[in-house]
Amino acid sequence: MTFSVSVVIPAHNSARTLGACLDSVYAQTAPVHEVIVVDDGSTDRTAEVAEGYPCTLIRRTPNRGVSAARNAGIAAATGDILFFLDSDEALTPDSVANALEILAADPECGCVHGVIAPDPLFDDGPVERYRVLHAHWWRVRGAGVVETAFFAQAAVRREVFERLGGFDERLRDSEDLEFSDRLAPHHRIVLTDRVVALHDEEHRLRPLLAETFRRALVLVPALASARRGGRRNLTANSPASVAAAALTLATLPLAPWYPVLPALGALGFCAANGRLLRFVAGHRGPGFVPFFTGVHFLVITALVSGAAVGTVRMLLPDRADGAGAASATAAEPGATPGATPGTGAAR
Repeated sequence: MTFSVSVVIPAHNSARTLGACLDSVYAQTAPVHEVIVVDDGSTDRTAEVAEGYPCTLIRRTPNRGVSAARNAGIAAATGDILFFLDSDEALTPDSVANALEILAADPECGCVHGVIAPDPLFDDGPVERYRVLHAHWWRVRGAGVVETAFFAQAAVRREVFERLGGFDERLRDSEDLEFSDRLAPHHRIVLTDRVVALHDEEHRLRPLLAETFRRALVLVPALASARRGGRRNLTANSPASVAAAALTLATLPLAPWYPVLPALGALGFCAANGRLLRFVAGHRGPGFVPFFTGVHFLVITALVSGAAVGTVRMLLPDRADGAGAASATAAEPGATPGATPGTGAAR
């Protein structure tokens, strides 16, 4: 079966990465029918970069978010398959071909999505190396038939949107989760390590921790909703890892009297992440493991803190603030817990 492919790239202030993104699309081994860049209210040179390529450029103002940008691309696309790619990612050359092969072999599969490469698109330092290594690890570990799709690098049959409609434009985050709730009952979703994208991730520690905390605020309600729907989420961090980090934090005030307690928590944290740390050592060398472990502990600390604050807000009688936050942001779909999507899409 031969498919025509429309690549849809939502972009907001993506001048730094869009060229690499588009270069990777035009270098695909499978022919691409059309490339559509949706510039969602950028204030930098995003549109100028897009104009240097033989793509269709849709300019929208003001910025309305990734869901609206993707829907604009869907409306303009004419291909049988819509391949969504975030503007801060660059595909490996055979990614589109591999996605098409999987779709052709399985008529019940409505969506194929891929993984993050273990190395960044642009290497801006150790925090970014940490980020992409962890993102690569948990996605590859979850490869197979899943119930959640990530649309940063995903091929979707056009008939899916004809049946289900587009993305919820009220959502700037967690739009993947909401769409997956509608998609999974009707079409098979496949996460594959044959579709790979290099990602330009956050390279500063403070913004990374702040973003993790923000997304974790609605983690508990999101997980409760998924369980009520009978969905099994992919896991970014194991429950044992989260529990060990929480134990370490809880016992830190007792350290002057019982130093063994936080020490045991820290050892438990390392043990819970043993396979991950061995992967990091194999890819980056043993010398990177202490840094990775420290940043990973801080990220999960931000996660646990955000989830705790979000739970308190959820339980308070006046939940107006919590409801407003839930409508604007959520943890990454299926990432239980703590992973965040790329920032290159229009958000």
